[in-house]
Amino acid sequence: MQIVTEQAIDPAPLAGKRVAIIGYGNQGRAQALNLADSGIDVVVGLREGSDTFDRVRADGLTPLALDKAPKGAALTMMLVPDELMTGIYGVIEPALEPGSALGFSHGLAVHFNHIRPREDLDLLLIAPKGPGTALRQLHTEGKGMPALWAVAQDRSGHARNIAFAYGRAIGCARAGLIASSFEEECVADLFNEQAVVWGGVPALLLAGYETLVEAGYSEEVAYFECVKELKLLADLVDERGIAAMREVISNTAELGAVLGGPAIVDHHVRTRMRDIMKSVREGEFAAQLAEEAAEGYPLLSKARDRARAHPAEAARQRLDDISPTSPSSSSD
Repeated sequence: MQIVTEQAIDPAPLAGKRVAIIGYGNQGRAQALNLADSGIDVVVGLREGSDTFDRVRADGLTPLALDKAPKGAALTMMLVPDELMTGIYGVIEPALEPGSALGFSHGLAVHFNHIRPREDLDLLLIAPKGPGTALRQLHTEGKGMPALWAVAQDRSGHARNIAFAYGRAIGCARAGLIASSFEEECVADLFNEQAVVWGGVPALLLAGYETLVEAGYSEEVAYFECVKELKLLADLVDERGIAAMREVISNTAELGAVLGGPAIVDHHVRTRMRDIMKSVREGEFAAQLAEEAAEGYPLLSKARDRARAHPAEAARQRLDDISPTSPSSSSD
């Protein structure tokens, strides 16, 4: 595995150059502000009528219409939601300077051909491995967040160096830039979101909560045991790794893990994980995302309503009322 850190990166490819950030959401705002802190000339491209223009100005940056932002930019970063990429690329493409670079922080739109960037452009990927809020906080603390990098088109012969300079400017090279590809970043990220961290883990937490409550135990105790303790696990795994995590918990907990883990994650679960992988790799999920957006996000709206109405949310609120300074009550 190739990892590049800031000491080995020449910032010259972006020195004195303009970077256009398209979108000002979680990643867009963080990356734009980090670039500005690094002395990069930054403009932010927004849709006409967006109420974000004032926020960009308040942050000390220059907002421009989508069809104006890429003009004069050496690098344009597409940091809008995946399902909006196709339409927005159609707006900005005429303004992209010939021979300039086009960058992404997620590979979906390119890998699944939702957009087909012009052949005269460098095409690169810098994908921070975490949310924009954390990327920004780490940068202000003088730290960094690892990122994946890739180059899909190198028309200038300098695309890799531009990607490295960008990763350095947003602070990711402090932690390291890891070589990847648009396909690998896209497929691994989508699989993780569905099968593990954002899909599998929350579903397992709520299933455990519901099982305890059905057995007659209090909602508050069920929430503590099955939901709130996840932070303890996450912190230990982050600090020590999975093997060493097991060495610092009690023998009772470790034996329970040894017996319970394989009973839950059995061959049926692994088969369903492979099914999810197949769906991701063959583009079925990407098509579902586009359809969901076209229909006004009906599945997401219903899922959000169900999540807010789940009894676990009321239990969480009661616990927060008792100890409002607990980590679970903090907001992003």
